[in-house]
Amino acid sequence: MAGNEPLSERLIAVGVELLEQEGPDRLGLRAITRAAGVSHGAPRRHFPTHKALLAAIAARGFADLAARFAAADDASAPARDRLRRMAIDYIDFAATRPQMFTLMFRHDLLEGSGANLRATTLPLFDHFADLVRQASPSADRPLLLWTALHGLATLRANESLTLIAPTAADPTLVDQILQLHLP
Repeated sequence: MAGNEPLSERLIAVGVELLEQEGPDRLGLRAITRAAGVSHGAPRRHFPTHKALLAAIAARGFADLAARFAAADDASAPARDRLRRMAIDYIDFAATRPQMFTLMFRHDLLEGSGANLRATTLPLFDHFADLVRQASPSADRPLLLWTALHGLATLRANESLTLIAPTAADPTLVDQILQLHLP
C-alpha cells in the first residue's frame, strides 16, 4: 500500500484488508489506525465516528460488487441470461468475500454512520428489478427473487449451505430459484 495516498483512502484500504482477515465484529478503530500507522485520533477529520469508517469500507464492497456486475453484463443478451449472470456473481461474491458481504448488510453496524449507502445500493437493486421485469413482468417478483438469492448468498457467506448440501452447485441452485420465480 502506498504511503503517499490520502489518509482516508489508506484507512479504507487497511480496513478492507483487516475486515477480510478478522470479520466485521473485530474491525475496531484502534486496529485500523494501528495497521495504517497513524494515531487513534487521526481518522476523525475524515471519519467522525467508527461507524462512518465502517460505512466507507462497506461502500468499497458495494463498489466492487457493482464493478463486478458491470464487467459481466452483456446488454445484448436476453434479460433472463443477464439476471442469471448477476445472480451467480452475487453468490460468488458472498462466497469469496464473506466478511465484506456480511459487513455490507450489517445495518446494526452501519446505521447512523452518516453515509448514504442507499445511493449505491438502490441503483444495484433497481438494475436487478429492471432485469426481472424484463424477464417476467410482475410487481412482486423482484423483491421475492432477490430475497431468495440473498438467502442463498448469505448461506454461502456463512458456509451453512456446505453443511446441508455439500455438493450443491451455485449455478444449478440459481437456475432452480429462477425457475421458481420466473416460470
